[in-house]
Amino acid sequence: MSDIVVYSAKKIITMDVNRPEATHVAVRNGEVLAVGDARCADQWGTVTHDDSLKDAVLMPGFIEAHAHMMAGAMWEYAYAGFHDRIDPDGKLWPGLTDIDAVIGGLSDYAQGLDDDAPLVGWGFDPIFLKTERLSKKHLDQISTTKPIAILYSNLHLMCVNSVALEMAGFDHTTNAEGVIKGPDGTPTGELQEMAAMFPVMRRLNIDFRGLSQKETSIRAYADVSRRAGVTTVTDLYSEMEEEDVATMLRVTGEDSYPLRIVPALGAMSGPKAIADKAEALAKRSTDKLRLGAVKLMTDGAIQGWTARIKSPGYVGGQPNGIWNTPPEVIFQLVEELNSRGIQMHIHVNGDEAAEVALNAIEAALRKHPWMGHRHVLQHCQMMGRDLFTRAADMGLCCNIFANHIYYFGDQHVAMTIGVDRAERMDGARSAIDAGVNIAIHSDAPVTPMAPLFTAWCAVNRQTTSGRTLGHAQQITVQEALFAITLGAAYTLKLDREIGSIQTGKRADFTVLGDDPTKVDPMALKDVPVLGTVFGGRVHLL
Repeated sequence: MSDIVVYSAKKIITMDVNRPEATHVAVRNGEVLAVGDARCADQWGTVTHDDSLKDAVLMPGFIEAHAHMMAGAMWEYAYAGFHDRIDPDGKLWPGLTDIDAVIGGLSDYAQGLDDDAPLVGWGFDPIFLKTERLSKKHLDQISTTKPIAILYSNLHLMCVNSVALEMAGFDHTTNAEGVIKGPDGTPTGELQEMAAMFPVMRRLNIDFRGLSQKETSIRAYADVSRRAGVTTVTDLYSEMEEEDVATMLRVTGEDSYPLRIVPALGAMSGPKAIADKAEALAKRSTDKLRLGAVKLMTDGAIQGWTARIKSPGYVGGQPNGIWNTPPEVIFQLVEELNSRGIQMHIHVNGDEAAEVALNAIEAALRKHPWMGHRHVLQHCQMMGRDLFTRAADMGLCCNIFANHIYYFGDQHVAMTIGVDRAERMDGARSAIDAGVNIAIHSDAPVTPMAPLFTAWCAVNRQTTSGRTLGHAQQITVQEALFAITLGAAYTLKLDREIGSIQTGKRADFTVLGDDPTKVDPMALKDVPVLGTVFGGRVHLL
């Protein structure tokens, strides 16, 4: 049998301007050998024709450039979210749409736990419920003896019961940012951002690192990704301890593992220590595990009122958010990492956080100029044309949280930033017009990983109520498909290898049941994903 395989398809959308469409692609040794018609590889020798994909449409493998490995592992906890979700095994978990449903669902889940096991839930978001905010009063109805912690969907907040508060030592004497108190001066149970959440997480053994880095989690991540048509995915905030790296190298090193993972080391210590660790990790990269980038956290989440936003602030008059990393430390980290040639991914939700990040990067680049750094601002939710123009001037990329329009748009209009700012939030049109290279993302597990849905969000900007939120920020289908393929590859510095179906690139394809360029733009999210081809190996669902 020949080592050259020519796959036929109903259509191949290449994302290559030189040959935008084809019907056949030849693969050898996991790479694209030729693209064209049935005879595209004849000059290379004997070929084998494979018609198993002849009724499908092929695209470059989708790239989810902002997600977290816990997207598969979170299902070890109780799902308490408002929206319906599907787990890695394909099971539907109906959303819990009022406070009684949340309490009832969590109570049922608790019945199956051991007596000494804490109840941990995830996916909850009070912004969707028309009642008072979730508090220890509600969770105490489930148990007054078992510690309970419910992580919010944005992963920046949680609510705990009285037992968990006591275990963490939080009471009326606590004076810590993020520990919310009621009129009586005692903690309500709501904890905002990591400094407040960590004491509870430590005592309840809620270990995101351990949860994400287990072998079963790494395999579940591949399942989640394959269902979404994703062949390259990020894990954008990883501790990357030695044990983690060893496990990931072993699992991803298996020939049959169908996914490329690009972790970013979380900036959780001093600038020099983080830079040293990132440089050491980069030397251990493989084809399927790309190491060396660093993720910085600045502010929190807009829907949790912990993002840092500029005047006039939040429409409800809430305090202006929380810095996960103080601005002066952001400047120190950015200068050190940029001077060492380490690519940064910087979380910025609010426009004040984006401005601080841009100021820090500009200062660092003045001291240590670096052509082609491709530092990436992540989320970019409240950046306007002015901030996008600054990003373009400095050669920055922006990875925009397009899914937010659908999942949270209505709530942002009514409760957080008002209609005028909500209509321009996640402004992909402004970014492209300013000359920024963009990607768009899901931030899974915050929202489900599904690049075609993310593309649909950026194209149509529809909210859950059916409202079109910001016509002026809509982008074309072609631009959205670019953002989940070649645009995303560019932000990861992998565009020479992936992102388009071209001779010499990795043979990573998404297998679709319809042509996303021909369906009505409103049907983009409904194009079936049939599986993936990774390194020339077919992995159908």
